[in-house]
This record gives sequence, C-alpha cells and structure tokens, in this order.
Amino acid sequence: MSDNASKLKYYMREASSYAMLVMGAAIAAFAIEEFLVPCTILDGGIVGISIMINNLSGISLGLLTLALNIPFLVAGMRKLGAKFIIKSTVAMVTFSSFLEIFASIVDVTHEYLLAVCFGGVFLGVGVGFVIRAGGCLDGTETVAIFLNKKFNLPVGQTVLFFNVVIYTVAGFLFGFDRAMYSLLTYFITSKVIDFVESGVEQAKAAMIITDEGQMIADEIFKRMGRTVTLLEGEGLISGKKAVLYCVLNRFEIYELKRLIKEVDASAFITISDVSEIIGNHIKKKADVG
Repeated sequence: MSDNASKLKYYMREASSYAMLVMGAAIAAFAIEEFLVPCTILDGGIVGISIMINNLSGISLGLLTLALNIPFLVAGMRKLGAKFIIKSTVAMVTFSSFLEIFASIVDVTHEYLLAVCFGGVFLGVGVGFVIRAGGCLDGTETVAIFLNKKFNLPVGQTVLFFNVVIYTVAGFLFGFDRAMYSLLTYFITSKVIDFVESGVEQAKAAMIITDEGQMIADEIFKRMGRTVTLLEGEGLISGKKAVLYCVLNRFEIYELKRLIKEVDASAFITISDVSEIIGNHIKKKADVG
C-alpha cells in the first residue's frame, strides 16, 4: 500500500511539474507576442534571434523558435540528462505553439515603456515557472549549462554574454533605442525569474542531513558532477547523522531534490544563497556522462 501511495505521489508530482511547464511556456509566449514583438523589443537567446529573423523575413516566429532550438536540444541530449531534455522539449513545443496562437490576437500595447515593464514581468513569470518545473525555453541556456558542466563557466554570465551580442546586433539592425529597451526588459525578466524561483540566484548552497551520506554524495558526483563535503553531525533525538554540503547552480536544484528523494526520502535539506565563491574545488572538471 505504501509503494502504491509513493508511486501515486510521484506521478502527481510529475503531472504538476508538466502542468507548470505548459503554463509557464504559455505565459512566456503571451509576453513575447503581445508586448515585445509589437514594439520590436527582443528577448535574449534563440527567441531574440528568431524575433530578428521574423522582422526581416516574415517567417513564422513560432516555427523559427522551434527550428532553431532543435539543434541545441540534440546537442545537449547526452550531456544534460533525458528528463531535462524531455521537459525542455515539451516547454519549447508548447511555447512555439502558443506563439502561433497569440500571433492572431490583437496586441495589448504599442507603448514602449508598458511593453518593457509588463512584457518583462510576464516573461519572467513564465520562464520562472518553466525553470522551477525542471526545464528551459531557450537553447542558449542548454549551451550555458553544458559549458558549465564541461568548463565550469558560470551559467548566468554565459547567458548574459550571448544576450549582449544579440542586443548589439539588434542595435545595428533596428536602432540602439530598441536594443536598450531589450536590455532593460532582460534585467526585469531576470529579477522576476529570481522572485518566482524563491530568490534563486546563480549559485546556491545545499546542506543535506541524512542517514545515507556516502550514497547521496556518490550519486551527486555521478549524476551532476558536483563534489560534496561530508561532515559528521548528531541530532538531539535522531542521533548520529551525515551532513553534506554542496554548491550548485539554480538549474540543478530540481535534479538535486529528485535525486535525494530517490535515495533517502527522509533526508532534511536546506538550500541557501551564495553571494560569492572563492576557490575552484566545486565541480568535477572531467566530463560527466
């Protein structure tokens, strides 16, 4: 009976995460088509490139977004894990479909300031829901995560670099006022994503108190390429426990929680912000399959 109950809880949790993915992708598509596209304000990453091509060629934005994201999904399939890729695929297909749906609806506004503020907020909420559910909407994020795993490059800084290049190109094509509006939208979106993710920043510290310390540490290292510091602790009532300390990025929080539930569902976990990291012994340098 307990096995059936745990399976039911697992399926319900997975169903709710996919529902959040779909809802987040729909909200993000609404922000793009109803606020940003009418004012030629760009999102970052593949979506921003798609908006530029759409403006220059008239090709469907939804089709462009999906087509340009496919190579990144294929490239990341082996390195980033099947579940992440599946959820990202669902999110991207849903996002592209809703772009087509919202394209036929009358635009909400053509006022630049309203488009920047409300578009940034709606986009941040949508993307935040997708990340919180364990997926992503943009191929550049998968590249950034891959580079983070391979070369230990910060995810947030890598994405920002891609976007600065895109906004610079947009400045030459559509005017630098549009590029500045786009950059402002990006910052608003980033802050809202952090808010939706309950204050998630690029770096997070996880402390895990468990009876299965070595097993969890091995699985974290094997699946995520993260090293773990093991400490000995003693609870007032529960007795001796293993205490694990691990630093990771916001995209890995979902995978960490899923992993711990598989190994020790009774483990106690706290996740906190990390304002600064000094030293390189955070992540395995070798490639993780």
